[in-house]
Amino acid sequence: MTQIQKDKIEQTVREERSKLFNFIRKRVKAKEDAEDILQDVFFQLTQASGSIDTIDQITSWLFRVARNKITDLYRKKKPETFTDYNDTVKDNEGLFLEDILPDLGNSPDDEYFKNLLWEAVQEALDELPAEQKEVFMMHEFEDQSFKDMSELTGEPVNTLISRKRYAVLHLRKRLQEFYKEIKK
Repeated sequence: MTQIQKDKIEQTVREERSKLFNFIRKRVKAKEDAEDILQDVFFQLTQASGSIDTIDQITSWLFRVARNKITDLYRKKKPETFTDYNDTVKDNEGLFLEDILPDLGNSPDDEYFKNLLWEAVQEALDELPAEQKEVFMMHEFEDQSFKDMSELTGEPVNTLISRKRYAVLHLRKRLQEFYKEIKK
């Protein structure tokens, strides 16, 4: 690792540590788990340092890794099958795309399956009413809170949560169909 890479990692850690920890902490019950995840994310950053110049948006990459680590934590603690997913929203941040997608590896077969899966997700998203799709996209891909979306759109938070829930239910149904086709 070159000194330039080390400096870039140190600068990234200083700039993003607080935001990243707050992001993780909102989604993880135990502070210790949040700290462990944060350390794992920064460890993964150091492991990727050889290709750090190829990571276009380091901040986005860090948050994506954090979200994956959070998902991994919950998968380890509470095994849950695709069809057993709980329909209820316990808080305003409760439904995430990772909750309905399987964890995949990085083999060529896994990469092919991921591409097929994302095509199925995109098709299912295109079938949604515009309001549901917008809420889903803002929450999942732009990481906006329901409160922020409410301020932006003027819609009540509960309405936005409901729209997100319907979008997730639709995606779950469509992805179940996709999985049935794949198993044939």
